[in-house]
Amino acid sequence: MKLKILYIAVLQIVATSVLAASSEFVAPKLSPSAKISLLTCSPSDDDVYTLYGHTAIRVCDTAIRLDVAFNYGIFDFSKPNFIYRFAKGETDYMLRAYDFKSFLYEYIQRGSEVTEQVLNLSPSEREALWQALALNERPENRVYRYNFFFDNCATRPEAIIEKYVIGGIRFAPDTTVLTFRDIINYCTRNHPWVTFGCDLVLGQPTDRIMTFREKFFLPEFLKDAFETAQRGDMGDCFVPRNDVNNDTPRNDKLTRETIILNEAEKTEAEKDKEYKTFTALLTSPIVCTSLFLIIILIITLVEWNRKKYYAFVDCALFTVAGLAGCVLFFLSFISVHPSIFPNISVLWLHPFHFIGVCFFAVKKLKKQANWYHFINFAVIIAMSVTWIFFPQHFNIAFAPLIASLLLRSGKRIKVK
Repeated sequence: MKLKILYIAVLQIVATSVLAASSEFVAPKLSPSAKISLLTCSPSDDDVYTLYGHTAIRVCDTAIRLDVAFNYGIFDFSKPNFIYRFAKGETDYMLRAYDFKSFLYEYIQRGSEVTEQVLNLSPSEREALWQALALNERPENRVYRYNFFFDNCATRPEAIIEKYVIGGIRFAPDTTVLTFRDIINYCTRNHPWVTFGCDLVLGQPTDRIMTFREKFFLPEFLKDAFETAQRGDMGDCFVPRNDVNNDTPRNDKLTRETIILNEAEKTEAEKDKEYKTFTALLTSPIVCTSLFLIIILIITLVEWNRKKYYAFVDCALFTVAGLAGCVLFFLSFISVHPSIFPNISVLWLHPFHFIGVCFFAVKKLKKQANWYHFINFAVIIAMSVTWIFFPQHFNIAFAPLIASLLLRSGKRIKVK
């Protein structure tokens, strides 16, 4: 596998020479037989970021021996403070153009299905789009600030294509009502722990109903929209384009031809069946968090019967809750990620749990510890009631964890 990754990396480096790296590069003029296509790669299970699929643009002109893929999804793990910048929402992605064969090979290795939608563009539109892509790929232009929902590897290709379609694009009506979280959870449906993590860190704005165009952040939605889209100036989705001579008939299909370049290794139904095995159910978040609650319950019952107090249990439990709370606090109040704040989960996972741990660990601070348990119990009860009316999705696997904190504080209040 490492050799394959190395091979792909070498291909991309060599193929980048198709478009010179210097800003003096002038893109050659396309021939009348050239074609420009939208490429959609189906999701794969290699990494978390591959669960959502990918979009690119292909420019192919056999007459001048040109066949390149414009990929807006390139990022560099080796950059300083990458993890911190990613968590803060300051990740920079870039556009790179490289040999189409190496692009296709990369997604074949992932087991993705690659669909090519050849766009129905006039020669002048193809030339304008090609020149714009080449200009965009120059070193001084290629980097952009990535935003998962509103500025990513799917929204950028859509925007630049639409910009150079004369007369605009008329998309078919779509009455499907979906939220951002609906789409996220659909993409991560075979990875319940990823769904759990997303539900934890994504706040109430994620449960807002998306507009038609906001769905384009997901490559599969963009592909479906392009399949039924038409050129023309009719409909609410029309985006006017007045600064290019109109040499293409209006109201014809945007996609001239759809080609499946390679099929996925497994169908979606097979993948769903595979992940619903007995083993997968045993390791699911709801089972694991329920077992955790049972362990806390048993320890609490032993304490009650023996009239003991195991301070280390509260110290360990609230330390973990405090660490998770630090992550939520950072994402909610410091990061610039969209759809993170407000997040009602900060009421049960927050850094203030570390204050409680200090009280629990020192015997002379029993009174302060009891007050902390009382406040924590009251806040969680209030949050539980509020959540019923707060428009934020509740992952059922949260319930045992919340109950664990509630149980420990409730028991201590009862004893004192």
